[in-house]
Amino acid sequence: MPKLDMDKVPVKTGSIYPEPYAAMMRGRSSLRLGEAAGLTQFGVNLVRLEPGAVSSLRHWHMAEDEFVMVLSGECVMVQDAGETVMRPGDCAGFPAGSTDGHHFLNRTEELATFLVIGSKAPREVATYSDHDLRIEIEDGKARFTYRDGSAWNGMRE
Repeated sequence: MPKLDMDKVPVKTGSIYPEPYAAMMRGRSSLRLGEAAGLTQFGVNLVRLEPGAVSSLRHWHMAEDEFVMVLSGECVMVQDAGETVMRPGDCAGFPAGSTDGHHFLNRTEELATFLVIGSKAPREVATYSDHDLRIEIEDGKARFTYRDGSAWNGMRE
């Protein structure tokens, strides 16, 4: 495989989350570098967070390991125990099955970028720590449920 032409890697914006969560992802985009390189066993994504943006809903993975390295700017990693400021060169790992949900916020006035590397399990379940929401992914198809496994049909009051 030749060197990736970063100008030709499609930028992914938006979210597969159901509303109202999808709207919360404004200002986040990513380049699916692993996909562009033809990788199938693990994902590599370059995530860009505009000022005020959030990377995702706070979540944890049942079957997939995840590793993050900040490349530019500054973001705040939020976990169960609190917040940690992350700067270029700072790294964090999230082992599969650890129920300590995480996500990243950009509270600065500058763009923040980080690399996310994660395994691609054939079947995955991610649970959203602060919401009654789960995603089940199998054979590349995503299905949202409530935490109890029942089908998602909108935000519960």
